[in-house]
Amino acid sequence: MGKRRYWLLKTEPKEWSWEDQRSNGGISQWDGVKNRQALNHMKAMRKGDRCFFYHSGPSNRRIVGVVEVTRPWYATSGEEGAVDVRELGEMRCPVHLKDIKAEAAMKGFALLRQPRLSVVPVPEGIWERLCEMGGGFADDGEPAEEEED
Repeated sequence: MGKRRYWLLKTEPKEWSWEDQRSNGGISQWDGVKNRQALNHMKAMRKGDRCFFYHSGPSNRRIVGVVEVTRPWYATSGEEGAVDVRELGEMRCPVHLKDIKAEAAMKGFALLRQPRLSVVPVPEGIWERLCEMGGGFADDGEPAEEEED
């Protein structure tokens, strides 16, 4: 298996929130993406890749949790498709967009370069910095264990 890759998945909380993800047994089908570039990013996802769960919308844009790809891209109907993701843990402290924009290390990050894209790759160094900014992620108060490859 190749090296784990990292992504950011945006959702409007009124459409699909972190609470929805958790109440769904932690596993959901991530679908409804229409933009060709975002679809290509989803098609590139592999089982075990990790994704930030990002609440978008008009206010309070922030990273709220981390999910892992459990099933890579598959067709659902016609041109449509999805990936399945499983909740790994909530950020100990949500990472707000204004704080991401204030970090010099984020220069060139696709979230800031292409703000309307709903699925973006996250370089490993930026993933690590965002995890630091959010105090890591945990489930039920247990410290998050990062796996070593």
